[in-house]
Amino acid sequence: MSANPVSQARPAETVAGLLASLSIFFSLIGVAYRPARLIPAALLLALLAVAMGGRHNRLGAIAAGVGALCFAVGMAVAVITGNPIY
Repeated sequence: MSANPVSQARPAETVAGLLASLSIFFSLIGVAYRPARLIPAALLLALLAVAMGGRHNRLGAIAAGVGALCFAVGMAVAVITGNPIY
């Protein structure tokens, strides 16, 4: 019989996934509410999640991409609508 060993997630991998998902959440909120405050913090969380690595490495990269896109869109929306950036 060939049985694959079950590998359990390390705590760092779990934290990396949580940080990446929080980063996506803060980036999306930042589009509508003060993008210059929220989105840089969200990008920092995404980079930290990528640095931790593990199984959620792709999720961290997606979070960084979403953060960059949300920064551009959020700043444009804030300028066009006249809402405060900070």
